[in-house]
Amino acid sequence: MFEETLDEGSRFSEENLHLVTFELSGEEFGVDIMQVSKVIPVPRITRIPQAPECIKGLINLRGKILVVIDLNKRLDFSSKETDSLSRIIIVEVKDKVVGMLVNSVKEVMSLPLSSIQPPPEMIKSKINAEYLRGVGKIGSRLLILLNLARVLGEEEIEEFSELSSPEKNI
Repeated sequence: MFEETLDEGSRFSEENLHLVTFELSGEEFGVDIMQVSKVIPVPRITRIPQAPECIKGLINLRGKILVVIDLNKRLDFSSKETDSLSRIIIVEVKDKVVGMLVNSVKEVMSLPLSSIQPPPEMIKSKINAEYLRGVGKIGSRLLILLNLARVLGEEEIEEFSELSSPEKNI
């Protein structure tokens, strides 16, 4: 069963998962690099009145309007003020492009599939278990692997795409 979850919506090289890693609330996370189109410094973000709390606002990325989600808030962590290390990871989930605000981006890395295990109860108790793909062990480091398609539910992805529809492009 774990292998089904791991393979869902992801592309692997033969023995490795290629990831972009980032930090949130003192923990290290990773997402499949195939879903990441770019990582950018935080530009001016325009707030959206009455938007859900996890939506930070909108950005203009080369004439295209994108919704930015505060991943700290989405995962129920305490939010952090944006600083010089903060980044927006531009990701594609179910053919929709969204920005994810993170505390900092660490590295692009290759993780052997053999080092990925199901998430322990301690992590499941802090993060909604359906958002998790597993935990990668790299020496003494633990890397929490997120399933972006589940972190951003289908209804939310549709809502985000309406906020950043082509009619709103600048």
